[in-house]
Amino acid sequence: MRAMTQRIGRGIRHFWKNEQGAVGLEKLLILALIVLPLLAVLIFFAEDIKEWMTGKWDDVKDEADTLEQLN
Repeated sequence: MRAMTQRIGRGIRHFWKNEQGAVGLEKLLILALIVLPLLAVLIFFAEDIKEWMTGKWDDVKDEADTLEQLN
């Protein structure tokens, strides 16, 4: 039993000293810090973006129709 608790203790100390997990967590937090505000902006302005894109697409279709009529 004592050998098992010593192995568990060594494993916990090894895990505690290992910094790769901390680096990965920091990268994840930095990515979340960038992505979450962008996602919030996209959700907040979703209707405005949709209207803008629809208007641009209509402009492209109108120009294509005009060029087709000229040919």
